[in-house]
Amino acid sequence: MDFKKIMVITPHTPSLIWFRMEMMVDFLNRGYEVIAVGEESEETWKEYFGKYEILYRMIPIVRNSLNPFHDFRTIKAIKSLYRELRPQKVFLYQAKAVVYGSIAARQLPNIEIYSLISGLGSVFRGISWKQQVLKTGLKYEYCFALKSNKAVIFHNRDDMQQFQSWKIIPSSLCRLVHGSGVNTDKFSYEELQNGPIAFLMIARIIRDKGVMEYLEACKIIKQKYPDTKCMLVGAFDTNPSAIKKELLEPYYSYVDYYGEQKDVKPFIRKCSVYVLPSYHEGVPKSVLEAMSMGRAIITTDVPGCRETVINEENGFLVPAKDHQKLAERMEYMILHPELQQTMGEKSRAIVLKTFDVKKVNCDIAKIMHLEQKEHDGYYFNSDGELVCFDALLSEICDGLLIRKDYLEQFLVATGLKLFWMCTGEKQFFQGELNQTWKRWEGFIYYEQNQIHGSFEPVEEN
Repeated sequence: MDFKKIMVITPHTPSLIWFRMEMMVDFLNRGYEVIAVGEESEETWKEYFGKYEILYRMIPIVRNSLNPFHDFRTIKAIKSLYRELRPQKVFLYQAKAVVYGSIAARQLPNIEIYSLISGLGSVFRGISWKQQVLKTGLKYEYCFALKSNKAVIFHNRDDMQQFQSWKIIPSSLCRLVHGSGVNTDKFSYEELQNGPIAFLMIARIIRDKGVMEYLEACKIIKQKYPDTKCMLVGAFDTNPSAIKKELLEPYYSYVDYYGEQKDVKPFIRKCSVYVLPSYHEGVPKSVLEAMSMGRAIITTDVPGCRETVINEENGFLVPAKDHQKLAERMEYMILHPELQQTMGEKSRAIVLKTFDVKKVNCDIAKIMHLEQKEHDGYYFNSDGELVCFDALLSEICDGLLIRKDYLEQFLVATGLKLFWMCTGEKQFFQGELNQTWKRWEGFIYYEQNQIHGSFEPVEEN
């Protein structure tokens, strides 16, 4: 068993980049080898992940398949990968990876399994007979699979409490983190642009994201305020609630549709207010990115979404599946343009306090009991904050640079004193032949936030 490997498994390879890359880099920085596992070919992704020194491997896994033979093949492939690469810890996310990755590890007791339930999805929220059957089956699968987990991580309290009420897992296994987090440096604050108000939604083109409600609300707004700009960014999907392209086309006169975009920052920069009328989420990353760039938010009062908005402070919460209420709040932002600035600034403050990806990754590292990398010259506290480092790394001086507050805590806790024995020399030139040389010695010590002591001359010629 190699005790320095972490494997991250998903049934959707691109999501490793969208949602988990910064977490995997954090694992690397803590001294672990990282193996990323997804359903797309190794030829396509090996070089990309290799740039980060992450090994990529492929497993046969189909996200929306109900074929039990496909699922058996997936479990067998994951178990084979566990035996070949021997990770100490495995991080699983999205339903099929969580269930089959956990089952594959049941007979391999030396592997620690950590599963992320980022959201319950359309299967758990649906009301059709087919969805009810699938829901019952998936609950039993979760109940069987998650028993072998070291911890199960949730993005919002509603989903965590729902799992507990269904008795899928005991509360002792449950952990809560604030979504996937957002890189607040990459998604830095951007001033609002001049001109008419602009609304933006970024999401997969599926009903459960509230795309139809957004389109209907934009239709109402554009008919009443024709100068308003409404934008939609996102790819068509194979999800059971996917919307066909033909259904979107009648709204093109009201909404500018830009398709899938690798970089969403230019679109957030152009918008004044970000809108996500989703039916359910874990914690929506697109909302966090818009908040980080200083945008007011209109989203739904549902699990995951409500975590991002303090109603009437950084935006508004509206009922799900209600395009009229959504249009009313969009109109309110048009009639009160000053709120775009004040609410946007509040969004940025909330993200910095709660949703910064560094804080989220630190929480995950603590849950997974990740040791700090040894002998790299950097030393962190339990919250992941840098408190000390080897000054040789700066290539300017040597010694150890310690944060003052941690130094004081250490001195108080140990009862030790900090002191220095010092020597100083100086040569003075007074003309070409007249030179004077002096030497000092001193004893100084640190006490009660002050430096005490003195230097005395000991030699002169």
